[in-house]
This record gives sequence, structure tokens and C-alpha cells, in this order.
Amino acid sequence: MQLNGFVSLVGAGPGDPKLLTIRGREVLAAADVVFYDALIGDEILLWAREDAEKIFVGKRAGAHALTQDEINSLLIEKARQGKTICRLKGGDPFVFGRGGEEALACVENEIPFEIVPGISSAIAAPAYAGIPVTHRADGNCRGATSFAVVTGHTKSDDAPPENLPSADTLIFLMGVRALPKIVSQLLAVGREKNTPVALVRWGTTSEQQVVVGTLETIEAEVLSAGLKPPALIVVGEVVRLREKLSWFDNPKFKPLLGQTIVVTRAREQASSLVSQLERLGARVLQCPTISIQELEEAKYSVLDASIQNSANFDWVVFTSTNGVEKFWQRLKALGKDTRVLGNNRIAAIGPATESALQSRGIFPDFVPESSISEKVGEGLLARDAKRVLIVRAMEGREALQKTLEAGGAQATIAPCYRNSPDIANAKIVREKLVTGEIDWITFTSSSTVTNFIEAIGAGVLQQSRDTFRVACIGPITEKTARENDLIPDAVANSASVESVAEILVEFSKR
Repeated sequence: MQLNGFVSLVGAGPGDPKLLTIRGREVLAAADVVFYDALIGDEILLWAREDAEKIFVGKRAGAHALTQDEINSLLIEKARQGKTICRLKGGDPFVFGRGGEEALACVENEIPFEIVPGISSAIAAPAYAGIPVTHRADGNCRGATSFAVVTGHTKSDDAPPENLPSADTLIFLMGVRALPKIVSQLLAVGREKNTPVALVRWGTTSEQQVVVGTLETIEAEVLSAGLKPPALIVVGEVVRLREKLSWFDNPKFKPLLGQTIVVTRAREQASSLVSQLERLGARVLQCPTISIQELEEAKYSVLDASIQNSANFDWVVFTSTNGVEKFWQRLKALGKDTRVLGNNRIAAIGPATESALQSRGIFPDFVPESSISEKVGEGLLARDAKRVLIVRAMEGREALQKTLEAGGAQATIAPCYRNSPDIANAKIVREKLVTGEIDWITFTSSSTVTNFIEAIGAGVLQQSRDTFRVACIGPITEKTARENDLIPDAVANSASVESVAEILVEFSKR
């Protein structure tokens, strides 16, 4: 007998992918089938399994992909096939998300289900606009002790319900087209014409747009700003607090707000750069181009022999955080620990590599100011390096080895991982390049340049070149970019994620 599957009705939150709950992400990552709406971002869908069936059931350009009855039927059909289903809904499934209707369909068909609540845009979007939905009365506003969430349109009309709640703060969802009727109704029930009003579009995302006015002026303000759906409407005294509490769309705190930046760094290394850029307000698209892969067992032979005979070297050079991590993994595999480095002097290329070593109790003897291999080699020779072990990827420039050998030192390259092309997100980036939605592409190594061009296509990049800027770390990456007709607009000389963020902010201010 075929057992029924399981349906999870999951609130995906208000827009920012990081506001998806931990439980929501767990369900999404395990699902066989994902049903998703129009307001679900590409970044959230990347957390689904690659082999999961993804079915769009949203509404775009005034047209439904499927009716609600058709969605219900398809959910039941997939569940009866024994599938594990994640039904992703923007916000919370039970706040104007028709989650109740889909849950009832499961009940009627004896399909087991669960509800995974999400953060509703009704609260999150005002918060990101600096508008608390309740507030004790003080010198900033008269306060609000209650709030109500109201649909901006009923099933039969682009108009709110006739009987509006009397709460201090009213939040209308899906009501942009009904704004004139909402204003008219509020004035008719006695709201003062100078009552503050705010519309928040794409709340919690880098595209967030806020328009503020009063019941008397808001229609003209929205028309002047060209604001379009989707947006919610906040009515009440608490809107006055935005002037002081604006934080998310405040250029003082978020100098990169509204800019879309592609990070091509390997996913294993990208998190710190992504966090920095997002903290500064950017929307980040990860297009790693490089994946860090384990070596075949036989390929570790040089590294293993070097660890066993570490006393043969006076210097050990770590070229990246990946090298540090993989070196320690190999130590463990060989039953060794940091004592094998007790007689070695340690060099770390770049502050991130230095930090990775320090977290393991190793404080490098040499952290070169420049990450250029030739300069690193000269620095080691100046420190009387004679026998040098270089821990790095299988692929890489031979410049450091050649510089050391030209200076009379012996250099041994010990590969501990492999860089492989990763084009998982290339399609999304390619589409956004064609539509001019990308502001910056960042490159952190020569391989990120060449792999990115191969993944996206040189033709697409050249056709879109006037719509985006290029930022590189260091002169070697800059040289590779220039050789491939991607002339950098900004170059960070320091091999750190902080330097990339700094040059983007500096360029933005100019």
C-alpha cells in the first residue's frame, strides 16, 4: 500500500532570505517537491535540493499560474505519490496566505501536514522602515496601543472591507491599487486628514522603497514616486517615528543600499565578504565559479610526507584559509597535531589566513603586506628562508616557488585541495546581466575571472559591460581581468574582504 506523503506549509518570511526560519530552511532542504509563490526570491530556492521538483504557483502581471483549486489538487496529487512537499508562501501562511484553505484540503484528503510560521511582512516591513506598529506615547508621537492587519482588497473588488477596525495602527496588505478607496474610507470614518501614512515596497530587501505622507497627501506622494505593487500601507501616529528610527534604508548606515553585487569567491570563502556587503546594504548574488574539492587519496602523498618530515623545512607557507583548513584535516587523518610545526617558522598570505591560523593556536612569524607571490618570496628570502613548504591548492601560479629557487632556497609544493569550476548560479546571474540588474562584479583571484567568463559567456559580458562595474583584489587579478577585456573600475590592494567592501563604499560615495 502506497503511503501518503507529507505537506509542510512554510512561511518564507517578508523577503530577506535570512528571515526564513531555521525550521523553514530544514523543511525546504529536505523536500522532494517545492511549490512557491511569486514573492519567493531566487536565493531562498537555492536552499532546496538540486533534484527537487520546483513548481511555480504564484501570480505575476495580473495572471495566476494556477487557480487556488488547482494548487490544492496538485498538492494532494503529489502527496499521494508519497512525496515530501514544501509549500513556500511569502510572509506567514496564515496571514492572507490562503494557508488555511490548503490545510483544509489536506484534512479532507487525509494528508498529514504541518504549519511552519513565517515572519509576516505586516510587522517586518514597517520595522525595516523604522516604524514600530505599537509605541508608548511620548514626545515623538501620541502612541499606539493596538494594531490591525487588513486586506487591501476583497475577493470581488480592489477595495478594503467596508467595516474597518478601529485600531490605532492599521496595516493594509496588497492595497496599493486600492489606495484612493482606503483613504476615502478612513476619512469617512473620522480619521484626521493629517494622519501619517507610509507605503513600504519590497520591505526587508535591498530594493526597499518607502513613501511617507498624510491621508491628505499620500496619493500625490505615491504618484510622484512612481511606487508600484507589491507594497503595504501603514496608517497611524507611529509613522512619525520613521524620521528618527530609519535604519535599514539610511545611507549613513547602508552606503551600498540598492546595489546588486556579484561575489565570485568560492562559497567556502565567501561568507565573510557576503556578510560585509549585506551589512552595508547591498543585495549579494553568489556566483562562486570555484568549488573546493578533496583530492584523490594518492594526491596527498607530498603533503603527508612533508607532515611526517616537517623538521626538513625551516618555513611553512599557508596561502589561503582553505589551505589551513585542509592541512588540519590531514593532520587529524595522520593522527598528528600542531606539534609537528614546533620547529617551523610560519608564513600566512593575507589577514584571513593569519586569522585562520591564530584560531588554531598558531601565530604566524611573517604576514607579507603584499599577496603577490614574487613579493612574498622576496620577503621569505630576506628572512633567511632555505627550505620552504608551500601549502596550497593543486592549481596555482608557480611564481612563489620560482622566486624562492632563484634566490637559492628549496621550495616544495604540497597540494591539499583542488579548485573546480562551479557554475550553479550562472543562469541567474546571466539573466540579471542581460536585464541590467547588476551593479558590481567582484573578483578575488585570477581563476574567479576566467571561470566566471566561461560560466557566463564572454559575449553576454561584453554586451552588458556598460551596465555594471568590476572590482578586483590585487594587481594579479586586475591583470587577468584586463587581459579578458574586463577593465576594473576599482582595485583593492589588500588581500582582505574588508578592502573590497571599503573600495566599493568609497566608489559609491564618489
